[in-house]
Formats: sequence, structure tokens, C-alpha cells
Amino acid sequence: MKIAISGKGGVGKTTFAAFLIKSLQVSGKSVLAIDADPDANLAQALGAKNASEITPISEMKSLIEERTQARIGTMGALFKMNPRVSDLPEKLSVDLDGIRLMVLGGVKAAEGGCICPQSVLLKVLVTHLILVRNEVVVLDMEAGLEHLGRGTARAVDKMIVVVEPGTRSIETARQIKRLSDGLGIKNLLIVGNKIRSEKDKDFLLKNMKNFNFLGFLPFSENIIEADLDGRPPYEKDPGGLKIVSQMMQEYLE
Repeated sequence: MKIAISGKGGVGKTTFAAFLIKSLQVSGKSVLAIDADPDANLAQALGAKNASEITPISEMKSLIEERTQARIGTMGALFKMNPRVSDLPEKLSVDLDGIRLMVLGGVKAAEGGCICPQSVLLKVLVTHLILVRNEVVVLDMEAGLEHLGRGTARAVDKMIVVVEPGTRSIETARQIKRLSDGLGIKNLLIVGNKIRSEKDKDFLLKNMKNFNFLGFLPFSENIIEADLDGRPPYEKDPGGLKIVSQMMQEYLE
């Protein structure tokens, strides 16, 4: 099972990812968590004590140059388009109480859209994780889905987009759907987060009639407390974990 999670910044995407990853682990599955958002926060959400010390793969210059046979920063250089990555999940993942985590990082904005050694290595690695690995892989993506190629995306079992009651969040979801459709992702689901009342829920349902909803998570002060304490959200909000576990049991298995 390969699941990608996306959404506008600030909607609780990484919080939902942490709930989902933990619920899958509790159910007995071997889970490989991938932080594919350049604004990496998944390690902290999963309880890593030294999250800021984890170096994203996109910043591992020596590794990238070794695998692609390129000199980063040089113009017009030739490099491998199919670098070896099969050993990287074991070498570069961090164990967090039985959940293995890899932090991909992103390519700097100045290099956005280019075919550069960093982006090639990351895309080949994501392709390996989705097409070759046989454990559960959960990818915490950014809204742009930059690490997914067309062939890789078609192998994603679920694209879950987290939204909150608000027009900007909904518009981001629509943009993600357009990107997902273009990549051939068939199964896109919505999770409504930070729901304060039936009015919030009805707002999302009314304005997203063409989307399939996986479920809804209530607004919780405990999530804020967990963030302030640097603790995983499921430690402070076991109710949220239970709701996501029920979503997983009903829809994802």
C-alpha cells in the first residue's frame, strides 16, 4: 500500500500524516514514512528527539555526486539519469519506535523545473519506494507533488488531500486534483480537518461536491499543545488517532 498525502500549508497535513502512519504501525504493518515536503516537519510529528539534526537527502552533496557522477553547481555537465538507490532506504532511514523515516528535502527554488542531479536522485528514489518496496509507504508531500513522476504516480494507491474550512484550502485541493489527474492518479480522497461544527463540515461538503471524502477530524487544542511541547499529536490527542484508525480500517484496507 502506497499513500501520498498533500494539501495547503497549515491545514494539518503533516499532523494527519502522523496519525495515519501511527495507526498503520499499531495495526501491525511495517511502515516507511517519507517526508517529501521541502518544509520538513514529519520527523518532529513522529516524535524524533533531534529532528532538526536530520539532514535531508537533497542536501547530501557527496552522496548525490557519487550516485549521479555529477558535480553539483556546474553547468552543462553529464550525469546518470538512473542512479543506484536500492540501498538508501536501509542506509538513510531513521528508526522512530518502529517507524522508519526518510527525509527527502527539496530542490531550491532557483533550480525549480530543471533537470539537476538532486531532483533526478529524489525522483528515482521515490520511484523505487513506490514501485519496488513491498511495505506500506506513506509520503507527506507538498502541494506541488514535485517528487512524483507520471509512472510513479499511477502506482500510488491513494492520494489523500487534507483541507480545512476555507476557500484557499479548497482551491489548493482543486489544484492538487488537476495535478493528480495529469499524473494519472485515480483514487483521490479528501480529509476535512479542524472541524469546529456541523457548519464547517457542511461548508466543505457544499463547496467540494465533486470530491470523495474519507472523513473529518475535529479541531483540537491538544494538537496545538503537542506542537508547543514538540510531541507527536497522537500522544496528546488519542481521540484523533482513533478517528484516523477508523478511516484506515473502513477505506484503506
